[in-house]
Amino acid sequence: MKKVEAEKSLKHLHAWKIVDDTIEKNYKFNNFREAVEFINEVAEVAEKQNHHPDILLWNWNNVKLTLTTHAVRGLSKDDFVLAAKIDKLKSG
Repeated sequence: MKKVEAEKSLKHLHAWKIVDDTIEKNYKFNNFREAVEFINEVAEVAEKQNHHPDILLWNWNNVKLTLTTHAVRGLSKDDFVLAAKIDKLKSG
């Protein structure tokens, strides 16, 4: 996906940003349990789409999601579709 297309697709998402050949978003939760529950919800959505984010849980209540399509070594429509589905879980 070309950068212009990625930037256009990004406008349909909430608080995601382009970083190199990925899109990423940070989430903050009230506690560790909420953060882990969110990760589990993301896992369910990702499994159904067969497209999996990199997930980082840090400082006990923060989650960073990073999406890219390894097969194309960059961004694809699948990244933006999954990001939109994740946005429906929590607006962050």
